[in-house]
Amino acid sequence: MLLSILLVAAALLLSQPLVMAQNQNPLVIVLKANGDVSPSMRDTISRGLKMAADQQAGLMIIELNTPGGYISAMTDIVQEIRASTVPVAVFVTPQGGWAASAGALITMAGHVAAMSPQTVIGAASPIGAEGQDLDPTLKNKEMQVLEAMARSMTEWRGPAAVALAEDTIQNARAVSAEEAKTAGLIDFIALDRADLLKQLDGRTVHLASGTTLVLHTANATIQEVFPTFGEAMLDFLIRTDTVFLLLALGLLAILIEITTPGGWVAGFVGVCSLALAVYGLGYLTVNWLGGIFLLLAFTLFILDIKAPTHGALTLVGIGSFILGSLVLFNSPGVPEFQRVSVPLVITVGLIMGVVFGTILAIAIKAQKLPVSTGVRTLLGATGVAKVWINPLGQVQVNSELWSAELDENEKPILPGEEVQVTRVKGLRLIVRKKIS
Repeated sequence: MLLSILLVAAALLLSQPLVMAQNQNPLVIVLKANGDVSPSMRDTISRGLKMAADQQAGLMIIELNTPGGYISAMTDIVQEIRASTVPVAVFVTPQGGWAASAGALITMAGHVAAMSPQTVIGAASPIGAEGQDLDPTLKNKEMQVLEAMARSMTEWRGPAAVALAEDTIQNARAVSAEEAKTAGLIDFIALDRADLLKQLDGRTVHLASGTTLVLHTANATIQEVFPTFGEAMLDFLIRTDTVFLLLALGLLAILIEITTPGGWVAGFVGVCSLALAVYGLGYLTVNWLGGIFLLLAFTLFILDIKAPTHGALTLVGIGSFILGSLVLFNSPGVPEFQRVSVPLVITVGLIMGVVFGTILAIAIKAQKLPVSTGVRTLLGATGVAKVWINPLGQVQVNSELWSAELDENEKPILPGEEVQVTRVKGLRLIVRKKIS
């Protein structure tokens, strides 16, 4: 028994250094921030920073590739990075990627900044909510705020870095990774994540709290952070192409519901699609003049059902829909990253025209068909007497059972004999014996 206890104790003592060795491996949280700087990106980065703090990670790397985005989301991201208790390295990657506009300021906010070869940073001048140039007074205020923010984040890098940071805002200047490294705006040029971790090992960083830390990234344990379903859905819903498709689907579904009433599925789909489209439009840079053309297209489609134009208004409506969509999303001054695909707009416009044209053709054909219900369909119809009609009885006409009455001067009709309707009197058919 004593020998067993000693063996267990020895095993525990021998295993302890191995556990410590594993625990000594630094934890590095990695988060990919691709696409527009948006509320969804802000939420993902915020969650990643909290995760890094909770797990006492030694470093968080944000792999950034963005054409820019919302100043409000960018400001929140910058504030969270600067307040982080975990060092943050912003890495503009992959090769061919960029940190434009709001992305440039996010890169400057990092405790360490790095770029892959053949990447670009800069072009951070502010624009208006509709993509237009700002009023001179307002633009000056916005630029002063952004320049002050850039200076506060790059002063420790030296005068050349500060001057370049201000130039990206004042003159929308964009520079390569090599130019940014020469000016001191970034710390490293790294081929990939592994190369960055190698260069970061032993690097001293200074946090906003005044804490100084030495990074240990050799043999680091990597843990990646991925967007949650909600963050991914939000990112999907505020994409320009998605908003456009939801808008088109909503309009088409409402048109189908109006032209072929009686169901609820098309109307439900239309209302939901339009609601989601309006939600996405709230985040996008759009020219609301395009909405007038879309409303005109919708009106023309409806009028073509009533007016004897036989498709002419539908053709005009297609043109109005395409024009309105391009004005809404692709007006001059709207940032490139928020523009809708022109081939997509034309294709969807033509598809809407074909679908609605088909509905219109069916409606016109239905209007030309003879009446298949009502009193007019009963006049002259033939049927069979179900009981003895003298002068009242019952007949079966068009698979329906009717009360019947003999026409004037007609003899009684026996059950099973064929009859012919001569008149309709309320809910009673006036009949006579069918002459062969």
